[in-house]
Amino acid sequence: MASLPHETAGNAGPALHLLQTRSLGHVVHDELERMILAGELAPGERLGEAALAARLGVSRGPLREAFRALDVAGLVRTEKNRGVFVRDIPIDEAVEIFDLRAAMEELVGRRVAERATAAAVKELREMVSAMDAATRVGDARSYHRLNLAFHDRMVELAANRKLAAAYRRLIRELALFRRRNLDDGATLPQSAAEHRRIVRAVAAGDAAAAGRALYEHVMQSKQRTLAHASAPRRAPQPLPLPRKRA
Repeated sequence: MASLPHETAGNAGPALHLLQTRSLGHVVHDELERMILAGELAPGERLGEAALAARLGVSRGPLREAFRALDVAGLVRTEKNRGVFVRDIPIDEAVEIFDLRAAMEELVGRRVAERATAAAVKELREMVSAMDAATRVGDARSYHRLNLAFHDRMVELAANRKLAAAYRRLIRELALFRRRNLDDGATLPQSAAEHRRIVRAVAAGDAAAAGRALYEHVMQSKQRTLAHASAPRRAPQPLPLPRKRA
């Protein structure tokens, strides 16, 4: 884990520039979010202030600021007189998120198909090709990273900031649940085929077909998740998620 800039006057260079452009609380928030989504901090785990402050090299003030923001984002929960815990999304809540996400993705598909440029279609095809390559070698962890990037790029191409903000919050919450099943590569070929269908519809400029393909993809993902949830659980594997740029 990359260490955070400490609150000392002796530090300079990139760390100093980072603190000049963003508050230390925001920097701590981003690192804690990364740790949660990567599985370094497990669902249900209590986030002790003293231990985390020492681990990140910050005082408790910025840490508490980050906790408040993560609580609003739905990644942690704060219990009075008990502390702060990483949220553990129950199956019924995950199902609700999937249903809402499906409706949002249908709108995304329609908007992207209506406005996608040749360059955007080429980019999406390259992303799906990379997902196919991960599928062929059974690399579920790389596939998951590429899958997240594909859907996030689709949301960007939809060009609706409110939609993007709401979608990304849902995805963060859902990641707390979906991570349990990410080491299973058995369903990768089906998922990859669904992504190819999405890109074909976008490339054809068929808004109805693109929206339908994305909606059905999310609903299939929900069914796969429900099937995994009823199967014997294995220990989750941390995912190598990309760091945010400063």
